[in-house]
Amino acid sequence: MAATLLSVAAKSAAGRDSAVARAVDALPQVRTNLSSAERWVSLAAGGALFGLGFDGKGPGLASSLVGGYLLYRALTGNCLAYQALGFSTSDSTAPASAVAAGHGTRVEHVVTVNKPVDQVYAFWRDFENLPRFMAHLVDVDTTTDGRSRWIAKGPLGLQVEWEAELVTDTPNRVIAWKSLDGADVDTAGSVRFTELPHGQGTEVRVELKYDPPAGKLGSAVARLFGENPDRQVREDLRRFKQIMETGEARTTVDKATGRR
Repeated sequence: MAATLLSVAAKSAAGRDSAVARAVDALPQVRTNLSSAERWVSLAAGGALFGLGFDGKGPGLASSLVGGYLLYRALTGNCLAYQALGFSTSDSTAPASAVAAGHGTRVEHVVTVNKPVDQVYAFWRDFENLPRFMAHLVDVDTTTDGRSRWIAKGPLGLQVEWEAELVTDTPNRVIAWKSLDGADVDTAGSVRFTELPHGQGTEVRVELKYDPPAGKLGSAVARLFGENPDRQVREDLRRFKQIMETGEARTTVDKATGRR
């Protein structure tokens, strides 16, 4: 009798273990699909938001949940949304630094500059001029082989940097570049110059596309801290136009007229 009971108990335990094993096997396998830069940004943002949930200043439970998920991303290197989409930015799996179609943030703006096309092209072609009117750039260093190193302000006060190379350079018509493998930010951009008739200046069309360090989640976090890529590029082009036409970008308010 005792032997029979022990046999039944053993079979029952084995059945439970088998059910648990099947349930575990049915769960999606956690894979590393985040780059190291994304994990660091998730760690910083997650810690900040998680803390807000307990200091009585934030939205409480919502901050804790979002912060907890960001901390999960940082610690495991796994993004559930990326995994569901079959997407990866992991340093070991990313095939290249150029922004893949369907990913990242795309911004396009046009400005008319009252200067000849050769002058406008020459100023932009020297990438070291870009921090003069692009507010998010800290520095750009160029080399003679068509490569350059970019340093930019990132979300949460971080700095990100990457190396880029020219992919197209047609004088007075178009400049295009993309970041190299291993960059903190996967980015690509192009500027097209069109000489307007009757001496009306030059149309400058800028298209930028990039994946920030935490992907689309990083874009949302950046906006929470006052960053808006579309508005930023529009203001950058306004300063570019001012520099080209007047030699300087007006950034202060004239108290007498109230004009910028």
